[in-house]
Amino acid sequence: MPRFGILTSGGDCPGLNAVIRSAQIRVDREYGGTLAGFRNGWRGVIDNDVVEITEEMTRGIAGMGGTILGTSRTNPTEGVDAISGIEHALEANRLDGLIAVGGEGSLSAAHALSCAGVNVVGVPKTIDNDLNGTDYSFGFDTAVQIATDAMDRLLTTGASHARCMIAEVMGRNSGWIALHAGIATGAHAVLIPEHPVPLDQVVSWVEAARDRGQAPLVVVAEGFPFEGNGVLHPRGAEESGRPRLGGIGEQLAPLIEARTGIETRATTLGHIQRGGTPTAYDRVLAARFGAAAVDAAVDGQWGRMVALSGESIVTANLAAAIGSIKRISVERYERAAVCFG
Repeated sequence: MPRFGILTSGGDCPGLNAVIRSAQIRVDREYGGTLAGFRNGWRGVIDNDVVEITEEMTRGIAGMGGTILGTSRTNPTEGVDAISGIEHALEANRLDGLIAVGGEGSLSAAHALSCAGVNVVGVPKTIDNDLNGTDYSFGFDTAVQIATDAMDRLLTTGASHARCMIAEVMGRNSGWIALHAGIATGAHAVLIPEHPVPLDQVVSWVEAARDRGQAPLVVVAEGFPFEGNGVLHPRGAEESGRPRLGGIGEQLAPLIEARTGIETRATTLGHIQRGGTPTAYDRVLAARFGAAAVDAAVDGQWGRMVALSGESIVTANLAAAIGSIKRISVERYERAAVCFG
């Protein structure tokens, strides 16, 4: 009987619990095997902090946000004895391999471990949708819906007061959430990391909307590099050393107001984009990924990850998901920008 471990690593996102439930059902009902969960991401593997995952434990969790296993940004490849510690955890728990659910950083670690001989299958997860190797990752659809709902509300309050409203959304290296939610709400400007525009252009878009009698809505991704000054990270860095981004909306607001004379307010959506109930699309995609990850592990497809290609679930080399970010093309942004202003 196959026996696998599963962990959720990196930032949380809606759909993680659906992966866990689907993987447990697949390994139990299809293969007569068992699933062990490591708490708090790779840290749990290193510390051998493990719990048996049963069907009773996962019943009803597919619609829950977050992850019942917890998560962390621990890098399992750091430390002299890191690899041996992970191998010990697999041996101590009689595991045939690991299913690692995570984003670019977590899958980079999974790839490194696979190269070192550890049996790992990856599941791509990020609300930013910036992972290569898969058309979409679960969590993205939910984040876009949350951002869209918030922007719909900003539009109505902005119209009531004839204000310009700025919505700052997540998007460290790419602007997928900003662009999709901006298009969905008819935003008058969308500012993303891949395609910086000068303040003059932003002002022009805002004034064009005002001149038509509309209350302007500006959507900006947190990683937007403003006026050549780089990305804002006023809150320092995380324990891993990664900068904590945020604040570009608040910096833009007084500049737009000074240039246009329009009262301007900024709202940072922040972590509400990660929390709460996943959309139906994300639940289904996550469930498909969880089942496919078990199939890949049973087939011994170590060093690979499950991925969405069109409407099909396939596997791809973990190397395809790391080393570079899936960015929005110039053509795609320019097509959307025709509607700005």
